[in-house]
Amino acid sequence: MSITQKLAKKLQTPRQVQKYLRGLPYNREKKGETLCSAEKALKRGSLHCFEAAFAAAAILEHHGYPPLVMSMESKDGLDHVIFVFQEKGKWGSVALSRDEGLHGRPPRYRSLRDLAWSYYDPYVDKSGMIKAYQMAHLDDTGADWRKSERNVWKAEKYLLDLKHVPLKSSKARYKKLHQDYKLNGPMPQQKHWW
Repeated sequence: MSITQKLAKKLQTPRQVQKYLRGLPYNREKKGETLCSAEKALKRGSLHCFEAAFAAAAILEHHGYPPLVMSMESKDGLDHVIFVFQEKGKWGSVALSRDEGLHGRPPRYRSLRDLAWSYYDPYVDKSGMIKAYQMAHLDDTGADWRKSERNVWKAEKYLLDLKHVPLKSSKARYKKLHQDYKLNGPMPQQKHWW
């Protein structure tokens, strides 16, 4: 039985998967860049955002959730990938990040655009700012994101090549958020974050 199958027996909801992933160390890729499949990343025991999206998708597809991810492009090239799901017509996410504000969200957003906007403010740091987003089905990447023993760069290339929907904010809003970050550091925990 695979790790994702074992985890799916005890983790049956997106919130449970989010809590589990938050308990794992973040993969800071100290030995070089990785993009491991769900199985390989979970065996290693540390995951970065895209690997966590693979893991969430692989676990939750056992409970009927399609393997959907949202790619968020940042102006500094440090993009973010999250697992997205729908419950009762509302969108939510499961995510892992070095930054508190970039973890998952409960299913309360009317659209993918609203969900993407929920990440805009906490994304602003010294150089980051979301400039566009897009949803993708992981099976469309042509990569073995579930079980490959090798890095699955094909999935990353698919997302990089995908046309993203612009997410435009005013310069004044960005300037204020950037100034707040420089003065106070990352945005504190918000009630609408998991």
